[in-house]
Amino acid sequence: MNQKKILLSLALLPLVTLLNFTTPEKAGVDTTENSSKALSGKITMSGAYALYPMAVKWGEEFKKLNPGVTFDIQGGGAGKGMTDVLSGTVNFGMVSRDISPEEVKKGAYGIAVCKDAVIPVINPNNPYLDLIKQKGITRNQFYKIFITGEITTWGEVLGNKSMKPIKIFTRSDAAGAAESWAKFLGNAYKQEDLMGTGVFGDPGLAQAVAKDPLGMGFNNINFVYDNKSRKPQPGLFPCPIDLNNNRVFDAAENVYGSLDIIDDAILSGAYPSPPARALYLVTKGKPTNPLMVAFLQWVLADGQRYLDEAGFVKLPADLLKKEASSLTTTN
Repeated sequence: MNQKKILLSLALLPLVTLLNFTTPEKAGVDTTENSSKALSGKITMSGAYALYPMAVKWGEEFKKLNPGVTFDIQGGGAGKGMTDVLSGTVNFGMVSRDISPEEVKKGAYGIAVCKDAVIPVINPNNPYLDLIKQKGITRNQFYKIFITGEITTWGEVLGNKSMKPIKIFTRSDAAGAAESWAKFLGNAYKQEDLMGTGVFGDPGLAQAVAKDPLGMGFNNINFVYDNKSRKPQPGLFPCPIDLNNNRVFDAAENVYGSLDIIDDAILSGAYPSPPARALYLVTKGKPTNPLMVAFLQWVLADGQRYLDEAGFVKLPADLLKKEASSLTTTN
């Protein structure tokens, strides 16, 4: 796929989302009263782009087992998912960040379902790509680029005389990816502390970096890598993080070669957390509806088999067991 096609596909992604998954009118789960009968009804979700492809896969597979169940799933960012579920617009909000105490007070109940990561990205046509590959970029340098603005040129990052500016992009919508990237730069920081040109959605941010050789941003892992080839998207290059600050991108730090390698690094902890993070399906109050509970129990058990194929990472077995045991169809 050439650069033009990549940009076109990234540009069309939000439209495909709109065509395939229309805005839910109202959360409505038409369940059977008797659990021994086949499940039927409609499950609605909205929220994080990070979890969207996995939710679609889970919906497809669950529907094969339960043909009477339909799904209405749309992206829009973690903030939209949280707003929609708390307002009763959808059954599940897809959220790719920690749930705040204020949201818990409003009734948000999060069920951790898998793990992924946010990856810093640059353009593969960056004129200093070879030097970036040799040195990587330290956490403190990212901090001075995204938080304080002390670093504004590629020369300041790489120690040469380049005065070419770093074109910084961030998310304009309330996004778990932006929240996770900010916390990587300092636990006290939030999305609104990040500098850069605001771009809506994961597809939009990926497209912005892919169009600008001097660009830098961050994306959810499934927008950085092609799920079929398992390689980075041609329009994006995972920006190596110099985790030990020695200004040499060591072999142990090189975890970006493929989706499988970065997934292993997330699982082992070789890639830091944050920006690795748990992903949640959030309900308004503890779920007791039979269809919602049945779907969640399936996600936490058989549904886990699809994570690797889709480029996501399993949560520890004890956490999955704890989440599943908390589910019940009675209050």
